Amino acid sequence: MSDSFDVIVIGAGPGGYVAAIRAAQLGMSVACIEKRETLGGTCLNIGCIPSKALLQSSEKYAEAQHALAQHGIKVGSLALDLAAMMARKDKVVAENTRGIAFLFRKNKVARVKGRATIVGAGRVEVDGRPIEAKRAIIIATGSDSIGLPGIEIDEQTILSSTGALSLASVPRRLVVVGAGYIGLEMGSVWRRLGSEVTVVEFLDRVTPGMDGELSGALQRALAKQGLTFRLGTKVTEARRGKAGVTLALEPTKGGARETIEADAVLVSIGRRPCTEGLGLETVGVALDNRGRVRVDQNYASSVPGIYAIGDVIAGPMLAHKASDEGAALAELLAGERPQLDYDAIPAVIYTWPEVASVGKTEEELKEAGVAYRIGKFPFSANPRARANADTEGFVKILAETETDRVRGVHIIGPDAGTIIAEAALAMEFGASSEDIARTCHAHPTLNEAVKEAALAVAGRAIHI
Repeated sequence: MSDSFDVIVIGAGPGGYVAAIRAAQLGMSVACIEKRETLGGTCLNIGCIPSKALLQSSEKYAEAQHALAQHGIKVGSLALDLAAMMARKDKVVAENTRGIAFLFRKNKVARVKGRATIVGAGRVEVDGRPIEAKRAIIIATGSDSIGLPGIEIDEQTILSSTGALSLASVPRRLVVVGAGYIGLEMGSVWRRLGSEVTVVEFLDRVTPGMDGELSGALQRALAKQGLTFRLGTKVTEARRGKAGVTLALEPTKGGARETIEADAVLVSIGRRPCTEGLGLETVGVALDNRGRVRVDQNYASSVPGIYAIGDVIAGPMLAHKASDEGAALAELLAGERPQLDYDAIPAVIYTWPEVASVGKTEEELKEAGVAYRIGKFPFSANPRARANADTEGFVKILAETETDRVRGVHIIGPDAGTIIAEAALAMEFGASSEDIARTCHAHPTLNEAVKEAALAVAGRAIHI
């Protein structure tokens, strides 16, 4: 294998492997450096994919327990085979990571295993072996989970999201610290499988940053499923014992301390960029106060020839955002002029009901002083949702009062993560709510709720 390439990509996650493949498609010689045995990064190995496999399996288990009878399906004795569920999850991960390896071979991307250190302009060492980048070094090393000060994660009783994906048995009592996307998804998995789940959140609401109305609706939906929420509460201590973990809690705004017992604790309070150990300080790559690489509109760092994408730069830590940045950067290096609209990047929470958003929240529009109108439509009035017996939730569209341009779409309900793609496409093309309302939607589909919400912006929804 050559030790000189046009482009070197550090990290083979959704940002890195897409950047590598797209650059190769555009005629560049590419090496992708990855320290893991398998490709795909956190997302494919210990994040998005395994968690969705468990969410799907646990949802089927809960459906068999609670929902099939209304469809005329009688279920006899029901048993959980957790080992088989985990084996299926591992199989799904393996199939996906093998798929990336195949795509590397197909596109002639050289895979280099090891830890990368940038030692100068266009120069990288992988475990001491020098490799040259003639045109660009792309940092795509992703992010890692943040721990709580003074609380050691052992992946046995005190877990990160990685450990929560591989428990050998269902904990009787699970405490989730952090009410963000990952915490609520994993809390949902283990609640469905039988855990008593308590979610402890420092702030006074779940899913900070989400449209407030959706956040409240999601909390109520999950509470009905049996999750208990302790908001405005901080964890100050965790003591391991023979019976599990004792957590000390205090109100965020001050108050009496109390303790709660758990068999397992999931710490899910956020993620930080993986920029340490790459030699960035040595070569002069500027970082911001959160350890992220500072880049310009073309993803270029402060050092010529060094670029960064994904979780290591500012913006939402989303796999699809990283992938689009990877493709865009490869095209920029090839002399093309791609554009990525950051207001049209959807975000999804894969609980049930699912929650999906794209664009501005109501709170953000208010803060910016933008006059807007709201159109809402409940899934309880959608014929397909009724036929599916999945009627919880609604679609909410925010459109500028003066122009009618759609500025945000927020959905809680069945398959919200799929439905949101329509809204993202509409916003990418600068659609008005009337554009969506006048687009013919197939009947009966869940997407008709989007059309009705768009009609409701002008006060003319038909089916409510």
